[in-house]
Amino acid sequence: MTTPAILTLNAGSSSLKFAMYHAQTEALLARGQVDRIGPDATLSMKDADGAALPVAPGPLCNHDDAVAQVLASLRGAFPDARAIAIGHRIVHGGIFHDRPVMLDAAMLDELRALSPFAPLHQPHNLDGVRAAMEAYPGVPQIACFDTAFHRNQPFVNDTFALPRRFYDRGVRRFGFHGLSYEYVSGELARIAPTLAAGRVVIAHLGNGASMCAVQHGRSVASTMGFSALDGLPMGTRCGQLDPGAVLYLMQQEGLPPDEIADLLYTQSGLLGLSGISNDMRELEASDHPHAREAIDYYVFRLQRELGGMAAAMGGVDALVFCGGIGENSRLIRARVCERTEWMGIELDHSRNQDNAPVISTAFSRTTIMVIPTDEELVIARAARKMIGA
Repeated sequence: MTTPAILTLNAGSSSLKFAMYHAQTEALLARGQVDRIGPDATLSMKDADGAALPVAPGPLCNHDDAVAQVLASLRGAFPDARAIAIGHRIVHGGIFHDRPVMLDAAMLDELRALSPFAPLHQPHNLDGVRAAMEAYPGVPQIACFDTAFHRNQPFVNDTFALPRRFYDRGVRRFGFHGLSYEYVSGELARIAPTLAAGRVVIAHLGNGASMCAVQHGRSVASTMGFSALDGLPMGTRCGQLDPGAVLYLMQQEGLPPDEIADLLYTQSGLLGLSGISNDMRELEASDHPHAREAIDYYVFRLQRELGGMAAAMGGVDALVFCGGIGENSRLIRARVCERTEWMGIELDHSRNQDNAPVISTAFSRTTIMVIPTDEELVIARAARKMIGA
């Protein structure tokens, strides 16, 4: 008997995350990832219980190879599955796209024109779409945008103090990680509807990191702005930076734009500050003073941006951690909460050590939670809805 399935593809600059769901029940069948696309790439895949599944042998030198091997692996592990839709994470949807769209040649051209807004993400997202279209001709392909969740933010959180003509041309605060925020907001509404109807700060902390102020279920402010560089320091990205520093790098240091882009996107953040690693686990385990300083800066910026998110809403009722660091680093969660008692945040250290879903004390005015995010499920649900499955 044939199993109708929905595939999700999340293509990054050097990785490809994927998942497969039963189209009717939304049950997870498999998920996996290609890491370090190129000559040293690896492909791994697990079933719904976390058991490793065999993967197809073959090259992983580029995104076309990666998609081909992922699809071959899924076909091998689930020979009875038939893809009826494929959902894609697309980082940038521009000014107009605040919901998922069906992909065709004209839409691909429109999204390709947005590549200058997200040069290190958008082209790779679209490479994944093209490869999937070639592998599954005629199967509906659906785009889900990381910017969509933030498209209805108030004007004051959507603009920069530049001449108005640039705003009209799309130089705005778009915000990112929207698929993660959509999932976490939905889960919060399911398990704690009263909190979800209030003032919530969600901290998506991974190799990429941002915070979002969500009021009555809607994004009202985000730490990321025009690009995925802004806001919090990240694994290799700088976070908030005085634009005068960029002018200095160009005018006085003589760095060309491509070198500056590489510096800000791949050499900065935790890696640049520590000179050791972009992996928080390695920094926490290190006794090198530069590792401690990198963590200190990371925590300081989290606390500072948390205050800004609370100010945007006139207070905060819940703080939710998600992402690889947010879900797993007891140290970072504890340190973020150290100097935020004035906001009504009171951490229960025992619950935090246990990675409990709620890690605040019974007396904390602000509820502190850990909710694992699932961007792939958001994409699958959107694809299912688009095709009416």
